[in-house]
Amino acid sequence: MRSLDDLALLVGRLCIAALFLPAGIGKLGNLAGFAGSLAAKGVPAPMVFGGLAAATEVIGGLLLIAGLWPRFTAIWLAGFTVVATLLSHLFWTLPEAAQAGQQIHFFKNVAIIGGFLFYFAAGPGAFSLGRKKAL
Repeated sequence: MRSLDDLALLVGRLCIAALFLPAGIGKLGNLAGFAGSLAAKGVPAPMVFGGLAAATEVIGGLLLIAGLWPRFTAIWLAGFTVVATLLSHLFWTLPEAAQAGQQIHFFKNVAIIGGFLFYFAAGPGAFSLGRKKAL
């Protein structure tokens, strides 16, 4: 049964990495465009924060795949997801016609944060380079 748990942890890590890694690569490929979207939201130093966001998604995605430093990775990416959610998906501040789509994104991100908390508690499993729950 433990091997089934370890397989589930591996597949879970890969599923979450499938969201973050390509998004980060895409942001790196169009950093100016991403920085422009951050500037439009009032983020200071948008090129700096855009680069940090892209690096977070790429490095975080790779750490998820490898299963390295699971507790650090979980907290880092959960925090990143909180910030991204608060920058982009405050559905209740939008006109009623635009709320439904952003509400879905908001709660999707809440679920992702929940997944990171599970990862923090469960660790990466045996199919990882980390193989432990600790940092």
